[in-house]
Amino acid sequence: MSKENFIPKILVFSTDKISDPGIDQAGLRKLHYSPAVYVISLPCSSGIKARWIMHAFQQGFDGVFIAADGHECSYSPKCAEHTNTIIVESQVLMKENNISPKRIRMAAICSVCAEPFVNHMENFSRILSELGSISAEKSLVP
Repeated sequence: MSKENFIPKILVFSTDKISDPGIDQAGLRKLHYSPAVYVISLPCSSGIKARWIMHAFQQGFDGVFIAADGHECSYSPKCAEHTNTIIVESQVLMKENNISPKRIRMAAICSVCAEPFVNHMENFSRILSELGSISAEKSLVP
């Protein structure tokens, strides 16, 4: 598939109380973003595991976006720091498996952040389009 026709597949880890409502608002307001964006809801972004991120790449996702709680997390006052640590751990694993660290992104998305979410998806899709398909880049061991 040529890069012009390539539509990157993005997995979004979203939090049910903070970022999900903002993402839902994007849909309710009919703000357009790629239909190749898939969302998984969880209680807190600091609960994501680096192995989940690597599994997403193994399953053919071209990028992983973490819609983090930021400082609004009701589970942990250090949520943002914990989530950042997960990103750093994931980037180490990604480099070990010849996956560009540009394939992972994190941003705080709040309950009223419909436009920022759409903007993040557009920008991330653009970056991933330049990188091309994950299948051409990875050398993951099953």
